Amino acid sequence: MSEIQQFLRDHSITEVEAIIPDMAGVARGKIMPAEKYAEDEGMRLPESIFLQTVTGEYPDDDSAIHPSEIDIDLIGDPKTIRVVPWAAEPTAQVIHDCFYDDGRPVPMSPRYVLRRVLDLYAARGWQPVVAPELEFYLVEPNIDADYPLKPPVGRSGRPEVGRQAYSIAAVNEFDPLFDDIYAFCEAQNLDIDTLIHEAGAAQMEINLIHGDAMDLADQAFLFKRTAREAALRHKMYATFMAKPLATEPGSAMHIHQSIVDSKTGANIFSDDEGKASPLFEAYIAGLQKYLPASMSLFAPNVNSYRRITRYNMAPINVQWGLDNRTAGLRVPFSEPQARRIENRLGGADANPYLAIAASLACGYLGMIEGLKPTEPITGSAYELPFSLPMTLSDALAMLRGCKPLVEVFGERFVAAYGAVKENEYETFSRVISSWEREHLLLNV
Repeated sequence: MSEIQQFLRDHSITEVEAIIPDMAGVARGKIMPAEKYAEDEGMRLPESIFLQTVTGEYPDDDSAIHPSEIDIDLIGDPKTIRVVPWAAEPTAQVIHDCFYDDGRPVPMSPRYVLRRVLDLYAARGWQPVVAPELEFYLVEPNIDADYPLKPPVGRSGRPEVGRQAYSIAAVNEFDPLFDDIYAFCEAQNLDIDTLIHEAGAAQMEINLIHGDAMDLADQAFLFKRTAREAALRHKMYATFMAKPLATEPGSAMHIHQSIVDSKTGANIFSDDEGKASPLFEAYIAGLQKYLPASMSLFAPNVNSYRRITRYNMAPINVQWGLDNRTAGLRVPFSEPQARRIENRLGGADANPYLAIAASLACGYLGMIEGLKPTEPITGSAYELPFSLPMTLSDALAMLRGCKPLVEVFGERFVAAYGAVKENEYETFSRVISSWEREHLLLNV
């Protein structure tokens, strides 16, 4: 009996949610009876699922997929099977990998893109260790998209009106919700380290305990769904938009990363004397060189670029510094074995598989190319010029034009991702905003 079948039997599961993360990190798939799922521990879906945009449309450019719109095989990863703690019936969820009938992996799958990068590390005897930090806002239910979002009412009966960074009382306002989130996470083996109140009104942050890159991407993917489901139970929304509130800071997904030797477990970012190693410096240099070209994977939506503004708690360049939170790349103070780099560029709206893959890819290229970083910054990186693309359109053009990144991610993935994101950008461009009506209607 397989691991998945054993899990279904041990937990008396009656339904299975067979899911994949799409380009936007949305969970797509099928719900089916456990008996039917156990027959082959997988399912079939059209390959075009990876060209579906966040608005539900499909781009005109479908050259990245087979012209016959073939089906692909989705095979469950037994390491990812978990209960669905909010379901009414005993339900399990399984994340799937995607393959063609001849056994080849589907190159557009975000999970496969991360696996491609991890295979590059494995070939050199390296193993990445990552720890994502996810920020999100709690907001009142918003059933009319023309109205701005508002902070929800807490236990006191009042919404937050000011910023309450690190406030315990502000977190306690939503204790019943967080009790559910913690319970749901424990049931799914999602390893939450800490929960804090961030700078924005009703903005929170959770830290996941460091570990294997694929496992942590799975956990971040599932946590987003978990937070949204728990919030709905308390008549709130949990949103991972990068910039949901115009007057509040944006929400980020910071990624802590280090690399260990696969055989010894030693952190290759530190030398035998405990000092920063040449590979550590090359990794930083790779991030500095290639992060701008991979920005569309860290800031995948039009809204993402509203977060990247000077003096607003988000990086505007790829400077690095020791424990410097104004820099895009922060090196926290730590013991040699825990030496790591915090990539602060990504928004909370990023697909965790693609953001982690992109960060590791940039560092990998730096190490194999033997690059040298700039000197660490000691002042405010906000005072220095922007060095990141400022629009989604510019970011996509930079990704397509960066041959080393295209080779790492795969040409078909880059083509498919670009087609999806360009369609979303064009759809957004057709919307007439309230700002245009307010300032242009009678003045121009």
